[in-house]
Amino acid sequence: MKAQFNGLFPSEAERLFLLIEEAGEVQHIVGKILRRGYQSYHPEDPDYSNRKLLEKELGDLLFAIDLMIRCHDVDEQSIEHSKRLKSGTVQQYLHHQSRDADGNFWR
Repeated sequence: MKAQFNGLFPSEAERLFLLIEEAGEVQHIVGKILRRGYQSYHPEDPDYSNRKLLEKELGDLLFAIDLMIRCHDVDEQSIEHSKRLKSGTVQQYLHHQSRDADGNFWR
């Protein structure tokens, strides 16, 4: 299939649409948690707390990321490298997080 005006093939654009949609859904549920807490839930669906909804949306986002990795849109090792770098640089901005003896974050 032919690339579009932006140089993306339709399959690449579709995966990017999926990624941004799932990232937006994570952002949406985080906003709900910040307003009402993890244990809050929609009155019509008491089986799904905000925490459960966040877990679902994070899973959906991880699927989108994994799909992009499998389709070679992004490189898994580069993502892992960036994750390790972030772990080393973010501490100065996190005022309520602790690290264990190995330097890993924990509550």
